[in-house]
Amino acid sequence: MYHKLGIMEDKGYVVLRDRQGPAIEPAEWESLEYMDWKSGGDTNFAPLASATGEMDCRGFWDHGKADKDGVWTDNRKLAPSLARYVEEIGGNYGRVRVIKLNPSDEPTALRQLHLDDNNRLNPDGTGWVVRSWLELDDTPGETMFILREDKNDPSTEARVRLHPGMQLVIDTERLWHVVWHPGPRPRYALITSWESDQVIDSWIEREQLGRHEFAGARRLTRQDGLPGAGCQHMPGAVTVHVRQLAGRPVRPAICGRRAMCARRAGVRQSFAQENE
Repeated sequence: MYHKLGIMEDKGYVVLRDRQGPAIEPAEWESLEYMDWKSGGDTNFAPLASATGEMDCRGFWDHGKADKDGVWTDNRKLAPSLARYVEEIGGNYGRVRVIKLNPSDEPTALRQLHLDDNNRLNPDGTGWVVRSWLELDDTPGETMFILREDKNDPSTEARVRLHPGMQLVIDTERLWHVVWHPGPRPRYALITSWESDQVIDSWIEREQLGRHEFAGARRLTRQDGLPGAGCQHMPGAVTVHVRQLAGRPVRPAICGRRAMCARRAGVRQSFAQENE
């Protein structure tokens, strides 16, 4: 049995507050050496840490090890702030990569829904490997993560709108996932594999949105007596768009930005991620 993060048990993902600190210069990700590696669309990847320290996008299992104990590549010298971000979290990281995702339409993105093979060769009794994302450059409010418990069942879907600086943690071996990025520029994000342990649990606890005040936060409203029947967007509001909660479909509402919004089935309110 693996050690898993309790906060991931419900939805399989968690949206954190935006990264704090000085802005990272685009040159750090634009100057990296990228490899032609396809995963979740028309993608290229720049390895910052790999199984051996070589420029290698392959799974760690090809080298006889679990996706842990990553070794920095030469790309680290070109991206000191990104490397420092990973090191300051303090956990046991495996693959650390910057993804460059070229634009696509929604149907093309949906065809790329996939699961990750994060825990091959991961010894029983150790921490389950999950992945974090730090958004670097995208189309704010339009680029979005699409997450499903069942690949072929849209009613199990959640959509999370993305913006630069945003942090997420996802159990990508549990949730089918893809990013729909309409463009026009490529989208960049830092993806890191983490072993679930007390260090990562504490980091998530510190970075949770609910533990920090943020401008524009608001609960979804009731209209016509229907949970989630209305949505009022405010500048900087943080929202997650959910199509199924508590194991059953909920009635969606179309907000002013044509997003799918829903109230979290009588337990707690769901939020949406916007950066207007």
